[in-house]
Amino acid sequence: MKVCGFTFVKNAIKYDWPVVEAITSILPVCDKFIVAVGDCEDDTRSLIKSIDSKKIEIIDTVWEPLMNFPDNIFNKEANKAFDAIPENYDWCFFINADEVVHEKYLPGIVFSMKKYLAFEEVDGLIMHFIHFYGTFNYYADSRRWFKDEIRIIRNNKEIRSWYNARGFRWKSGKKLKGVLIDGMVNNYSWVRPPKLMMKVLVESKHLGSHNFRKNKRIAAEIDNFAYEKDFDSLELFREAHPKVMQTRINSINWTPKLSVKKKRFRVFYLLLYYFEKLFNYRPFDRKHFIDLGEI
Repeated sequence: MKVCGFTFVKNAIKYDWPVVEAITSILPVCDKFIVAVGDCEDDTRSLIKSIDSKKIEIIDTVWEPLMNFPDNIFNKEANKAFDAIPENYDWCFFINADEVVHEKYLPGIVFSMKKYLAFEEVDGLIMHFIHFYGTFNYYADSRRWFKDEIRIIRNNKEIRSWYNARGFRWKSGKKLKGVLIDGMVNNYSWVRPPKLMMKVLVESKHLGSHNFRKNKRIAAEIDNFAYEKDFDSLELFREAHPKVMQTRINSINWTPKLSVKKKRFRVFYLLLYYFEKLFNYRPFDRKHFIDLGEI
């Protein structure tokens, strides 16, 4: 079994993407790793080259500011990296520049890749997600944030990146079939200094964001993003973060006043929230894949 990791990135230094941590978190289970580096305004390429591994191959790309869905810029860049993977690799492990996998899950991920390699009906492997918000101590637990997504796919170039590089589908738009494995992806996109977080939100309108009006309104109101005002529900994170994130955790120097007690929902969504908490099931969840269950 051969595994190739892949990702895309642009301006990682300018926007403080934890792309080095993302890559190195799954590098031990990859035989090769493709990084599509865009036409940056900073020295992101040198940052990627500084990773001490012969597994990494950089391909240089130019980002086209396309706005239409589903063929947006993030999908196009993810597909460029995916298409560069040689055909002799079996599984392709995608990770976004703001995602990190805890080292404790790596043995189980390898086990699952080996287990399902012979099951041709399995197009990909599904992993759980946890979305951190504001600081490394809180995560968002409402239905605004997706719970699961396919991150490991077959090396079949009929598969395409989908929905802002959140997941994958067939070229036809048909959903992939996957199985849920014992693995968690930590998403740190919403843990940045407040001023930089605002900058990322405003710039996102050039990168395929579908929330232009909100971004424009936020930018007109404040320079620093107000984490305290934009969440609907949070929980405390009581476990350990991946080791590769420790330097970032130690250097945090902002302290938004967040609360796990505040729940900002309309009545219908409040009921859905507590239903999910009670039964561990999210009704009306629009998944981008088909879960085959246990095989």
